[in-house]
Amino acid sequence: MSQDFPGWHGTTILAVRRGGRVVVAGDGQVSLGQTVIKGTARKVRRLAPGGAEVVAGFAGSTADAFTLLERLEKKLEAAPGQLQRAAVDLAKDWRTDKYLQKLEAMLIVTDGRELYVITGAGDVLEPEHDAAAIGSGGMYALAAARGLMETDLDAEAIARRAMAIAADICVYTNGALTVESIGDG
Repeated sequence: MSQDFPGWHGTTILAVRRGGRVVVAGDGQVSLGQTVIKGTARKVRRLAPGGAEVVAGFAGSTADAFTLLERLEKKLEAAPGQLQRAAVDLAKDWRTDKYLQKLEAMLIVTDGRELYVITGAGDVLEPEHDAAAIGSGGMYALAAARGLMETDLDAEAIARRAMAIAADICVYTNGALTVESIGDG
């Protein structure tokens, strides 16, 4: 991916798993360079291919992310209830298809049981410590979430507090959150 790609600056997506639930939170800021274009974008979406629910959050180019989400839905329709297989198949296509290779985005996906970060480098990463984050403020949100995991807070409270911390630190992250949860609990 290009070092000049501005899309990485403008998103923080965080997923937290606790008590049988996974919460995915994303901020709403869309930036172009140093200008805030929109403050209320929805970068966390609920997918329901073939009736199986999946929550996905994306960082990077919006059009590229939507292309990847459509591909993921097709993979899930072909392999219902098999998020890992769909994620690996998407990552393979993303790495080997000449068109997809140019897409500049990252995804966090979960079905409430499994949680993955999918990248254009062919990675399908299952995070440790029941938290994952992507985007420009992702490492701030991840560090805050990991620290908050030692409290009695539920997954949503951890995600909201961690995102607030990231928004206070990262100029490309705001406090207008979209929060989706999935799983038991």
